Amino acid sequence: MSMTGKCVLITGASKGIGAAAARIFAEAGANVALVARNGDAIAGLAGEIGPSALAIPCDVSRYWEMEAAVAACHTAFGRLDVLICNAGVIAPISMLAEAGPDAWGHAIDINLKGVFNGMRAALPGMIAQGGGTIITVSSGAAHNAIEGWSAYCASKAGAAMLTRCADLEARGAGIRVMGLSPGTVATDMQREIKASGVNAVSQLDWSEHIPADWPARALLWMCGPEAGDLAGQEISLRDPGIRARVGLA
Repeated sequence: MSMTGKCVLITGASKGIGAAAARIFAEAGANVALVARNGDAIAGLAGEIGPSALAIPCDVSRYWEMEAAVAACHTAFGRLDVLICNAGVIAPISMLAEAGPDAWGHAIDINLKGVFNGMRAALPGMIAQGGGTIITVSSGAAHNAIEGWSAYCASKAGAAMLTRCADLEARGAGIRVMGLSPGTVATDMQREIKASGVNAVSQLDWSEHIPADWPARALLWMCGPEAGDLAGQEISLRDPGIRARVGLA
């Protein structure tokens, strides 16, 4: 699918799914805005991709920084067509009775408020131009309680509902809002989970995790007409039917 002339902003673009998505969208012809706190990492990735990539150091938990990132897209590329809300943290992994309040709240700031900040910053411009796509990277943890993951589960559940709210409010303006639940992916987050030794997910063998380019390819597919019937929904890469539609083995 060609994304030539389109601008895609990806949060959490320094590694994992975000970095893989940046490469996939750039290969499809898109201009890509790489947003992450690790400025060196996204600068290196932007250098690898070339002039179609813009590195924007940004903390998604701060609205004014996301607002500036969206404004940078409009300045550099004249528009913003796709927002990928991918930034997320798994920490703190701890029982509720032992969780540090500040660390717990910080996870909410990134995983939930970060999604709101991106949507709030991007939507006015998308509405003005008559269309756009917003995709939230969700998780099975949004719908199932998992031991030691109260912050992650609660924040992902909130982000899933926020995605539904955005679809309800913005679909009439020609904006497609969707969620992608990728399952377990071979990224640094899974290494952190493995090291914790908490709950069944930490016991999974590395071979059971899918590669990061699978959800990245799904994100690109979700921006095309073939996924039009899925607007407002959260799709899962655990679903064989979805994998077949995306073209994943």
